[in-house]
Amino acid sequence: MHIILGDDQKSQLEDKYTLLELDQIRFAPDDDSVQAYCVLENIPVDELPKLHELSHLHSKLMENYCKQNWNFCEQALEHLQGRWGGQLDTFYTEIAERIAKYKSQDMSNEWDPALQKY
Repeated sequence: MHIILGDDQKSQLEDKYTLLELDQIRFAPDDDSVQAYCVLENIPVDELPKLHELSHLHSKLMENYCKQNWNFCEQALEHLQGRWGGQLDTFYTEIAERIAKYKSQDMSNEWDPALQKY
C-alpha cells in the first residue's frame, strides 16, 4: 500500500488503482487540511466481487468518523478489519484506538478530525 497526499495526485491515479480516503492532515495551524489516500495495488481475488461494497463501507467509515458517529465506526471496523489483504489493518486499529479515547472524552462541536502535524 502506498499513501498519497492531496486531490491532485488522487485524480491522476484513480482510474488505474483503488484509492481509499485516510486521514485529513494539517501541517500548520493556519493551513487547510490535506486529504491522505492509500493506493491499493494488491487486492485479494476473493474480495474483487465485493470491491464496491467494501470501498463504500470504508468511505462511510471515514464520513462517520468526521461526524463523531462512533457506534457506526465501530461496527464498520468489525467488517473492514482483515479486508484488503490486511493492508489497512494498522490504520483500522489506529482508528479504533482513537475512537476508544474519544468516547471517554467530552468532544466539543468544534472537534477537528484532521491530524495535527506541527
